[in-house]
Amino acid sequence: MGSVTRANLDKQPHEVASMFDDVAANYDLTNDVLSLGQDRRWRKEVAKAVDARPAQKILDLAAGTATSSQPFARAGAYVVPCDFSLGMLRVGKQRHPWMPFTAGDGTKLPFRDDVFDAVTISFGLRNIQDTEQALRELYRVTKPGGRVVICEFSHPTWGPFRTVYEEYLMRALPPVARAVSSNPDAYVYLAESIQSWPDQPTLAALLQKAGWSKVAYRNLTGGIVALHRGYKHP
Repeated sequence: MGSVTRANLDKQPHEVASMFDDVAANYDLTNDVLSLGQDRRWRKEVAKAVDARPAQKILDLAAGTATSSQPFARAGAYVVPCDFSLGMLRVGKQRHPWMPFTAGDGTKLPFRDDVFDAVTISFGLRNIQDTEQALRELYRVTKPGGRVVICEFSHPTWGPFRTVYEEYLMRALPPVARAVSSNPDAYVYLAESIQSWPDQPTLAALLQKAGWSKVAYRNLTGGIVALHRGYKHP
């Protein structure tokens, strides 16, 4: 696989989209394997935090194949899975033909102001080139009084565990990805993007800067993942 350099993170949006197109077919299975099944637990926590209700409108940004959208739909909400990877959207549409899949750039969402009761993004904010603009766009399309839930990889809070985790990311993840993924290089990029991602307090500050109020976060699995929440002023 070779060493990972900062160049891996200098991908243009179309290059990142193409990378996800390549892994779309086996994406959900690969994530399940690489996370040792933890991704299912994390998604359950997202569903609880979003707390979708019947007839509410939910935006699931970076939804991929819409696996993350299913709990909201089961709750009776009208959920829009949105992603910039057409490959992901095609696979998702084959699996869930009744869902309103929408192609969209997280920095310029194709929706009117004040549309959604809740907006959420899981494991996709890292892959949007301008994080602050994406947070502002999510704020723009949310109704006053609405909420945002962000589930993203973060930084373990206990030093020894953080060291073990980072070793796994850069040494164990690539060979596992080679065994289960159609494009293992994509997972090298993802590992590097996780290491370079802001920590929990920094992301919380970016949410506040974008206009969100009552911002809070909690760690899952020792801080491997963090769940951030916020509200739009009524």
